[in-house]
Amino acid sequence: MSKRVIVLGGIAVVLLGLAGFAGWIFSLPSATAAASAPAVPQAETDAMLAALRHEGEGRPVIAVVGINDATETTDYLLPTGILRRADIADVVLLATEEGPVQLYPALRVEPDATIAAFDAEYPEGADYVIVPAMSRDDDPAIMAWLQDQSRKGARIIGVCAGAKVVGAAGLLDHRRATTHWYYLGEMLKRNPSIEYVSDRRFVFNKGVVTTTGITASMPMMLTLIEAIAGRAKAEAVARDIGVEAWDMRHASDAFRLTRPFATTVLANRASFWNHDTWGIALEPGMDEAALALVADAWSRTYRSNATTLAPSTSAVVTANGVHILPDVAKTDWSADKHVLVFSDQKPATALDRTLDSITARYGEATTNVVAMQLEYPR
Repeated sequence: MSKRVIVLGGIAVVLLGLAGFAGWIFSLPSATAAASAPAVPQAETDAMLAALRHEGEGRPVIAVVGINDATETTDYLLPTGILRRADIADVVLLATEEGPVQLYPALRVEPDATIAAFDAEYPEGADYVIVPAMSRDDDPAIMAWLQDQSRKGARIIGVCAGAKVVGAAGLLDHRRATTHWYYLGEMLKRNPSIEYVSDRRFVFNKGVVTTTGITASMPMMLTLIEAIAGRAKAEAVARDIGVEAWDMRHASDAFRLTRPFATTVLANRASFWNHDTWGIALEPGMDEAALALVADAWSRTYRSNATTLAPSTSAVVTANGVHILPDVAKTDWSADKHVLVFSDQKPATALDRTLDSITARYGEATTNVVAMQLEYPR
């Protein structure tokens, strides 16, 4: 066979592959459906609050658990920051092993304890366990620990794709549930007995709560605060973080894979020579919820990532006691490559301001990609 035939054959394979790929792109919907969030019956809301109510004596114990090599940034830090701000429970950041937790797509933190140390201190288990998205759904230590916590009576809250982790542990079998729109099909394929519930930001069934995408942790944590400490406390925290209203409503059809989403991601990835690394200066006492949202958003553009800066490699302690480890020990980062955390703004406002900044830098299409990944109703 001649070299010419081999080369032409290779080109043909590439062209056929591109044609197939183009066919896939054009098979996607051109836009999300025009959708509104339907009302949720008050009885359903009341049942959710009753199921989450703390009946024991003293302050409840809430464990936020992750794996060390990759746990989702906002899923891990936003519940911690909001719940500690409320000061209605003992909130403990956990990891499966000793050492820092590398969050994705940005930030690195020191957990408060390992799951083994937590078990030694709280042999009766947590009252609530918050499960973020993780790089793997079937970590053996997480599987065994979640099953044990569930047996001890903990209410399990799977945030975003953390629902897949909860499902892998067998805790969603024959239950109603939801998850991040992108991972829904995967979760149902793995756990076909799950009854998917659309148009709900979070769903409770038999001791387990699951939520939709990343930013659902805001209304979910406010709901948990209301269940533990009452409506007035939840309203006060909502004002502090800049959330005007929260409930279970969600327009599920507004979040799906579309042609504009896919083509924007591909175009941004193709611009690898024009990739930005944005510096975020860590400061003691900064708001960890705002930090998580800002770093997460800038790292989901497919054009940029966020890196944290401080004068030394020592952990920087946030307003609510989270120990953030700087990525870089330097302060002379280029001034035009810094991004603001909007320290003078409330966390929800900081996210909105960040999305505006992303639009100014990369355009509305990229901002829509970020909001879609965060499953953030804009």
